[in-house]
Amino acid sequence: MAELHDIPKPEGKPTIAGQTEAKLRHDILHGTLAPGTKLNLDKLRETMGVGLSPLREAVTRLVSDGLLEVAAQRGYSVTPVSVANLDEVGALRIELEPYALRQAIANGGLEWETAVMGALYRLNKTDRIAGNSDSLAQWEAANEAFHYTLIARCDMPLLLKMYRSLVSLSGRYRHIYLKTATVQRDVQAEHTAIAQAAVERRADEAAALLSQHIRNSTSNLRRLIVADLPAQPPHATSETAPQDDI
Repeated sequence: MAELHDIPKPEGKPTIAGQTEAKLRHDILHGTLAPGTKLNLDKLRETMGVGLSPLREAVTRLVSDGLLEVAAQRGYSVTPVSVANLDEVGALRIELEPYALRQAIANGGLEWETAVMGALYRLNKTDRIAGNSDSLAQWEAANEAFHYTLIARCDMPLLLKMYRSLVSLSGRYRHIYLKTATVQRDVQAEHTAIAQAAVERRADEAAALLSQHIRNSTSNLRRLIVADLPAQPPHATSETAPQDDI
């Protein structure tokens, strides 16, 4: 059965469309292109120095990932952020990732166990300093690598594709709202508990811990989003005002 060498690795030199997609993806995920921003393809083409064809290919990929929206007669725009969207992304992750982890625990061998603990060690040794963009980027990369390594041996390409899309969407919220916020919970302890339960083949416990970890992250981001929303007008009712169920 396949082992971790089957995890997709970067291929050769990226195409112009691939480079353009990567740049736009970075700017969307990090808030440089703010949620709701309309994209002028002609101006983007000039600014980025690319042809219209690779640019259209790049934005089409980002639409499929949910980072851009397209509407007839209105063109492309950066997908808005919202409590409802974050809740949906979190709910889908809670459904998919614990299932993928169970499959990885069943399929993975010693190489997978070693990779999980190696990814955990790297993540726990990576500082996340509020307001420091370099440390935040390094921590995000280590965090994504850890979570992907946990479920990589599920051996389900379609599930992993959906997972990557959901991680991109949830990652955008972290990049935007955690730039200056201080995380109040012990994330390192959460990651360690998940990894140890996984490699020790305690599948039920590992899945439950991962679900709670995603729930904690979503709840914390939800509070930040609600706090950042415009104040509701005096006539707003409890049915229309944003609610925080945490």
